[in-house]
Amino acid sequence: MANQGSPFFTQVRPGKNCRPFRLIKFKTMSDKRDDHGELLPDDERLTQIGKFIRKTSLDELPQLLNVMMGQMSLVGPRPLLIEYLPLYSPEQMKRHEVRPGITGWAQVNGRNSISWHQKFTFDIWYVKNQSFRLDLKILFLTVVKVFKSEGIGSATSVTMEKFNGNN
Repeated sequence: MANQGSPFFTQVRPGKNCRPFRLIKFKTMSDKRDDHGELLPDDERLTQIGKFIRKTSLDELPQLLNVMMGQMSLVGPRPLLIEYLPLYSPEQMKRHEVRPGITGWAQVNGRNSISWHQKFTFDIWYVKNQSFRLDLKILFLTVVKVFKSEGIGSATSVTMEKFNGNN
């Protein structure tokens, strides 16, 4: 991760067909670590300006560069962490049949406030029902959700809990 001293956070994520690419976002958390060198929990690292940037989804704007490079689309399943790939069921892996998006069906239907199971269900539904009309609907609903500041955090985290598989 290249994020110290930069306004950008970059991280390798799986794209279409699981091909890795470097995701670009505005940095919203500090790099504070504990005595063992491990990053502190998200809620302890989220900065005041970071809260505002996340609430308004401005942290996603640099991903327009990923779209221009053909690594992402405006709409599609959000690119998750590489470390999750071996944890997916064959059905969940279908989310990688399309390019990941800056926004998606799961984002407009709960974002981080829904369970991982619900998120994957929405992602797979999108892959199976993808259309220009649906993408326009998702883009419109995204604008509404951003203005309402809905679904930014989960019930137990300022971001989203780690995915631990389907157990």
